[in-house]
Amino acid sequence: MLEATNTPPKTDESAAPVNAALAAEAKIARVAVTVFPLLVVVAGVLGFLIPDLFKPLGVSVPYLLGVIMFCMGLTLTPPDFASVARRPWAVALGIVAHYVIMPGAGWLIAVLLQLPPELAVGLILVGCAPSGTASNVMAFLAKGDVALSVAVASVSTLIAPIVTPALTLFLAGSFLHIDAGAMVMDIVKTVLLPVIAGLLARLFLSKLVAKVLPALPWASAVVISLIVAIVVAGSASKIVAAGGIVFLAVVLHNGFGLGLGYLAGKLGRLDDKARRALAFEVGMQNSGLAATLATAHFSPLAALPSAVFSLWHNISGAIVAAWLARRPLKD
Repeated sequence: MLEATNTPPKTDESAAPVNAALAAEAKIARVAVTVFPLLVVVAGVLGFLIPDLFKPLGVSVPYLLGVIMFCMGLTLTPPDFASVARRPWAVALGIVAHYVIMPGAGWLIAVLLQLPPELAVGLILVGCAPSGTASNVMAFLAKGDVALSVAVASVSTLIAPIVTPALTLFLAGSFLHIDAGAMVMDIVKTVLLPVIAGLLARLFLSKLVAKVLPALPWASAVVISLIVAIVVAGSASKIVAAGGIVFLAVVLHNGFGLGLGYLAGKLGRLDDKARRALAFEVGMQNSGLAATLATAHFSPLAALPSAVFSLWHNISGAIVAAWLARRPLKD
């Protein structure tokens, strides 16, 4: 997943002509999302085959995540937050669905599959992470409500320093010791502050930022791929034994999120465009953050579900987006 780029053009009800630059940006985003899973696969294979090359880079993972979140901040604009005020019910529904469905599904799957404690915590941590912002691109490709997608992703990220540690402590505390206070500080430093810095740069250096926006999908793709390589390298010796069960857990987790996210929109009486957006906002996670927290607070093995999730939810997201794009909007 393109963890930190809201690259598709924002849509609204005014049906204004699409700016040529934004259309080009959207085209680049589509290409990046298509290529990104391949980059992650290559990175994972390299991390597994030559772990000694990537293991020393483990200390740089928080800084790499900070780069990704700074890129996310660069893509945000005041209208993104204004849409929250215009549609509080839809945004609130998306946030609640995201932070109820994915953490709960992660816990349930970990228990049913009887995952070892480190893998169980890693899977739950992925579920407790905020939205991965490639969800915005997937919503765009699926003809969903991009404005709603951006709003939910932004708010879920901003409240993550409080919600993610609290949910992780509640759901995963029975598996391993959770230092929620230290986790709060890590999320503030690696997520909240970089996002705010990117947002301020967008506001005060708009002309410069406009020139680099088309490159942000690729920058995020390369950085998150490097994180995956580092995470896989750290647990390379245990992947053969744990890889199968982790992949099954991740596929189930992501599938629950996509399906129940759409269902949540339907139960909330949102239109079909909004339902499509919520499917991706619930089912796609900031796996880079989860990998960073798992590596820092637990072990490289606990970060393995995040690495697998980073690959799989981009593949499944692209498939679901293509399928939905071919189906007429119900409303």
